[in-house]
Amino acid sequence: MNTQAPLATDSLATWLDYWSHVHVTGIDLGLERVIPVAEKLGVVNPSAKVLTVAGTNGKGSTTTTLAAILKAAGYQVGLYQSPHIYRFNERVKLGGVEVDDQSLVQAFVQVDQARRECGLSLSFFEATTLAAFVIFKDQQCDVWVLEVGLGGRLDVVNVVNPDVAVITNIGLDHTDWLGDTIEKIAFEKAGIIRPDIPVIFGGQQDLPQAIAEKAKACHAKLYALNRDYFYTIDDDGKTWNFASSATTLKLPTGALALDNISTAVAAVLASGLAVSHRALSEGIQNAKLQGRFEVRQIQSKTVIFDAGHNPHGVEFLLKQLKQYRLHHPQYCEVVAVFSMLTDKDIQSVTHLLKDHIALWKIAALDVPRAAPLEQLTTALGDHNVQHFDSVKLAFKSALDETNNNQLILVCGSFHTLEAVWEYLQECQ
Repeated sequence: MNTQAPLATDSLATWLDYWSHVHVTGIDLGLERVIPVAEKLGVVNPSAKVLTVAGTNGKGSTTTTLAAILKAAGYQVGLYQSPHIYRFNERVKLGGVEVDDQSLVQAFVQVDQARRECGLSLSFFEATTLAAFVIFKDQQCDVWVLEVGLGGRLDVVNVVNPDVAVITNIGLDHTDWLGDTIEKIAFEKAGIIRPDIPVIFGGQQDLPQAIAEKAKACHAKLYALNRDYFYTIDDDGKTWNFASSATTLKLPTGALALDNISTAVAAVLASGLAVSHRALSEGIQNAKLQGRFEVRQIQSKTVIFDAGHNPHGVEFLLKQLKQYRLHHPQYCEVVAVFSMLTDKDIQSVTHLLKDHIALWKIAALDVPRAAPLEQLTTALGDHNVQHFDSVKLAFKSALDETNNNQLILVCGSFHTLEAVWEYLQECQ
């Protein structure tokens, strides 16, 4: 185990490598080790308003929209999200801008000192999350918008007491850690609920009993999509309507999913923060998120990057793909650059995608939990599949060989997108 801490003058990459070796496991759910360090750092009960977002899918879109709306309203907003896709700095933003390397390093110095004084080790995720909280505290942010990494109850983000708890939806993902039923997973997500705070549930599904019971036990006011707040899209597709018992609003559609935008609006309205209609509209229009149906032009080819890695995420990807192709009828085929992690539901994801993909270019990821090429091949069966030694080579092949009537879709994992980004950086 590496216990020699880097210096404050060392690089961000050096510190990230250090945190990846300090603790024996990368994921270690539980708050027993984290709470003493968080208390020493003074981040458990910040003076800022805190909005915490858990859920299986949609957390990134919801937190991004929340932060954009609150920034438009004039607040100094700290936004924490994970995982990153292209650069670690994406995880920590101030006023919508990624923090610089030196700010992260200075925060890591504080976190490492605090955990040593407590005689405790921290996982990579715990240390990096606490560093974000240190930055928000030092920068005296008015609002912290926090995305839960895994579950809720035992996730490090949950050391901070929220003023508003948001749960986007519940799906079967991370079942090894969170349980193998919707109710077991909902119980973990509901762990972010605190006494007497507003709780927003943004899932299209029926409200899980575990969330309803936790809200009731905490005397927390619960607002559920399609029960307490609603949205409808106008015929022109450019505006939509938010409705609750307290208000009705006409707002622009924006670039992200309306399920998540409407949930963000419900959370803002429940927060007690002063936010105008103009700020709501401006924030929704400004909210953009890398790796969520992100359309880019690369070497005159149209490439869509989407980090959906479970059935629910892929179902939403396909809805967006359908809409995109309706407005861009020149694209008659989709070529997928694809890879996944071995512990994901590869069979269900590929089953959903199969009928929409003309050609698959697959490779194993260069990460510990990568699905081997054989597993990916078996899942795809007799479909049109090409094998490559790396995701980078698969993507290069897609750029070289596709024509202007074909879309390139990079999908299956955050790591798949990261590998392509690394390739593009190397080509510059």
